[in-house]
Amino acid sequence: MDKAYDAIIIGAGPAGASAAILLARSGWRVALVEKLDFPRRKVCGECIAASNLPLLDALGIGEALASLAGAPLRRVALMYRDQTIHAALPQLADAKHPWGKALGREHLDSLLLEQARKSGVEIFQPWTAKTVEGEPGRFYCSIAQAHSAENLTLSAPALIAAHGSWEIAPTNDLKQRPHRNSDLFAFKANFKNTNLDTDLLPVLSFSGGYGGMVVGDHATTTLAFCIRRDALARSRLAMPKHSAAEAAVAYVANDCDGVAAMLSQAEQHGSWLSVGPIRPGIRMPKQGGHAFLIGNAAGEAHPIIGEGISMAIQSAWLLADNLAGNKQAMSDKQKQMRLHRRYAAAWQRNFAPRIRLAALFAHVAMRPVLADCMFPLLKRYPQLLTRAARWGGKVQYLDLGKSAADPLAETM
Repeated sequence: MDKAYDAIIIGAGPAGASAAILLARSGWRVALVEKLDFPRRKVCGECIAASNLPLLDALGIGEALASLAGAPLRRVALMYRDQTIHAALPQLADAKHPWGKALGREHLDSLLLEQARKSGVEIFQPWTAKTVEGEPGRFYCSIAQAHSAENLTLSAPALIAAHGSWEIAPTNDLKQRPHRNSDLFAFKANFKNTNLDTDLLPVLSFSGGYGGMVVGDHATTTLAFCIRRDALARSRLAMPKHSAAEAAVAYVANDCDGVAAMLSQAEQHGSWLSVGPIRPGIRMPKQGGHAFLIGNAAGEAHPIIGEGISMAIQSAWLLADNLAGNKQAMSDKQKQMRLHRRYAAAWQRNFAPRIRLAALFAHVAMRPVLADCMFPLLKRYPQLLTRAARWGGKVQYLDLGKSAADPLAETM
């Protein structure tokens, strides 16, 4: 059976669902393919920067998000060994949304997916994309239902990849590579009854890794961190009878007193999640490619700056801005490739600087020699943390290349 659409989107996280909503509102027939049932927990720092809240309002989930999310995040901290430096987070010039918030992905993703359904998107969940054939102008995507033997073939002139960067997917051309000591593995767990201030966003620096903590919905504290393969191996040698997550968090708490203090009276809520190796970096071809890439499929910043959700939502808006009024051009390969190039250039302008800056921050945080040099400077000038948060994108509006200052000015 062949079902025809204007666009097929693989992956229903914040990037895929946001793009689906925006294109469907512009009159596109959209198929959204997601392999997992929702709600589901996911390895994520769960911070939503203030600059994304107007976008989520426009997508139709702002009120529901506000009722669920944690307190406004007004302060940032750097925790390193037995020391903590506090500073103010930059404030967005928006009276309604001056500060970012935290919300579990099980809630954010479900809100966006339901809004996509209400917008007329046809959702295939849980279905797995098995193969993709064709080229811009005519794609065929074979999908399989997770709980049965049912198979379908979807066709569309445009294909949008919104899957995770670490996943094996039909649109993912990442090659297997040998293990490296520098490979990063990400871990996350939720806790109740912690002593973490609800308005504080601590960044963690420890030997061989970095991380963060935040209080989100239902007074739940999230601890998420990335650790190098060699540091993870050392932690497991020290605790051979424990799981990788248990050994890793003990290693982090031993190296960072702020984590130990948070965990001292905490009650773990749910199991540890892990994923890896993660591959921060730019994957967007400068000339575009066969599929339009958004979210982590296009590029991933080191999570130390907490911009994963931001880049997912903003890249979806950026793509929709380029595609929404060009539905008829999708069937022409040459016209679609011109749109690929235009979108790729806009993506590079918006996100490449953020990714490079995050890499710099991450490499300093993971290396004690560099952190020892930086910490006295930050202690003397804590306002540098505020500036770093601003440089990292916390109050950065999406640049659509338009003259209007309002990020929600007519984009379609």
